Amino acid sequence: MKIQIVGPGCPRCNDTEKNVFDACAELNLAADIEHVRDAREFAALGVWTTPAVVLGGKVVVSGRVPTVAELKRLLRA
Repeated sequence: MKIQIVGPGCPRCNDTEKNVFDACAELNLAADIEHVRDAREFAALGVWTTPAVVLGGKVVVSGRVPTVAELKRLLRA
């Protein structure tokens, strides 16, 4: 599974990245996790507000930091 955290590297983006890693660890899920920091790529991914989480090419969270529990629900779906 490919997971992209989209954001310039601000504290909220870093919190999102940490939560993604924590959720994957709790689910024992092996994932290809990438933090996209290049603003030129944001629009190409369909992201207009950061932080955002993209699962398999689909934006599932945008403009806020998702909780670990929320991410676990999204990753199970």
